[in-house]
Amino acid sequence: MSEMKPDSVETEERLLEKEQDVPVEDNDKAYEDSDKAYEDGDKAYEDDDKAYEERKAARQERRRRQKRKRRNRRIVGGILVTAVAAIGVGVGFYGDEIQTFFKEQQVKISQLTASNKKEEKKETAENTKKAEEAGKEETKETEQTSAKVEETPAPEDNQETMTKEEKKIYKRAKLYSQQYNYNKAIKILKESSYYETNSRFQHAVEVYQKKKDSCVSWPIDQVTHVFYHTLIADTSKAFDGDYKAADYDQVMTTIDEFNKITQSMYDKGYVMVNIYDLAKVDENGNMSAGEILLPPGKVPFVLSQDDVCYYHYMDGDGFATKLVVDEDGKIRNEYVNDDGSVSVGDYDMVPLIDRFVEEHPDFSYRGAKGIVALTGYNGILGYRTDISYETRPDDLDQNKVDWLNSHPDFNLDTEREEAKKVAQAMKEEGWVFASHTWGHLNVSQISLERLQADTQKFKENVDPLIGGTDIIIFAFGADLTGVEDYSGDKFEYLKNQGYNYYCNVDSSKYYVQLRDRYFRMGRRNLDGYRMYYNPDLLTDLFDASAVFDPARPVPVPPMGQN
Repeated sequence: MSEMKPDSVETEERLLEKEQDVPVEDNDKAYEDSDKAYEDGDKAYEDDDKAYEERKAARQERRRRQKRKRRNRRIVGGILVTAVAAIGVGVGFYGDEIQTFFKEQQVKISQLTASNKKEEKKETAENTKKAEEAGKEETKETEQTSAKVEETPAPEDNQETMTKEEKKIYKRAKLYSQQYNYNKAIKILKESSYYETNSRFQHAVEVYQKKKDSCVSWPIDQVTHVFYHTLIADTSKAFDGDYKAADYDQVMTTIDEFNKITQSMYDKGYVMVNIYDLAKVDENGNMSAGEILLPPGKVPFVLSQDDVCYYHYMDGDGFATKLVVDEDGKIRNEYVNDDGSVSVGDYDMVPLIDRFVEEHPDFSYRGAKGIVALTGYNGILGYRTDISYETRPDDLDQNKVDWLNSHPDFNLDTEREEAKKVAQAMKEEGWVFASHTWGHLNVSQISLERLQADTQKFKENVDPLIGGTDIIIFAFGADLTGVEDYSGDKFEYLKNQGYNYYCNVDSSKYYVQLRDRYFRMGRRNLDGYRMYYNPDLLTDLFDASAVFDPARPVPVPPMGQN
């Protein structure tokens, strides 16, 4: 049986260890901490400190207005007394002058009265607005907690009063809470030696507990799974009219489309979850349901990407060429420019999702990212790791021959070490790996013997680089059976080889099958074909008309006609 992939809990532990080495001054937005707020990136629990200051300022302003009113009333009273006295005593001697004086005082009185009314009207409007906002906030909190919860006033200290070590602990706990692991966040703060004396830690624990109490368990059979192929970085090269352009138009997604889809899903409350959190497997290969706990309004989904190998045939067509780890330890892509120079940046799904989660940590459930499905015949992740590059058998295809001829310094061990380093860095960031079969084969059409030979190649050439996997994502969207339960020689063979999670392609919103010996999940393709022909099937995720890249050729070729 292949080595089991670590589940999300182990991923979190690696993230925690990694975070401990991050400087306190790190500007990474995923770890930002506002000195003004306890908001924790969650609008449902607004900043108590800020609210307290606003209420305090409002009270002070009301007092000032009341003082002005009392002063104005005293002035008005004095003016009236003076005017009456003057009229009573001097009307016979100063008739015209007194009348003029009285009229002037009447104008002043009217102005003061109008001013008072204006102040009262303004204050009433402000109080009404605040009451409405308070009502909305109370309604929102009620919906999230299913009961009205009275917020505890925040302590008036702020992070400026904390030591560097306290800030580091606080930020680490905050990240866990943003990614819905409230137990871990609370544990970190409570186990700190600073907890008993740090009122900010204590308040944060109260807030995290309320958030935890608001969470609900999501039915695992109502979790959607979306997937992509390699993203198009340069549409002018991908859609250049050659024999590959039609395929790209059908099954690929542009970076612009991908970014818009990701933003739309985030805005709708979607949160990436790990497939290992949907179903658990014990040491005997028996499956049981997992549990996803999210606040109301959040929607779990699984993300995957096929063929993350950067095949030879894609060279020069506007795609990234490999995944690398940059000098800061971040996953990036290499991209070969027209002049042969190499750029390092975010040109495919893995680094784009990493950057998005850095900006929006609440897009990831407990550090989860996506599933990366690999073949092996051209190597993995852009590295030429297959044994055939070294042995050069007689049937070596022309793409490999051409590549080897242009890379006379090729060394298999070096390629494998580099690929292994990148794979490890990806796992530490929450990514998991799956088999896409070594030769990108249609399992519904091949013989058992060919499936066995192909699986052996994957286990020899790919598993050692990724640490093994028990997930298989079938190429061509195929499957072992129809809607009926798995059975037969092919399933028994794959199960015996350690595969527990099986994914096909299905256009329905949900397709989840949990049985005693396997977990099966359908996936939805978010590509040119689906956006062009079936936009109505995607409305729960995004508006296809707002996403569709104008650089994409239309009509998108129907399947089987290119």
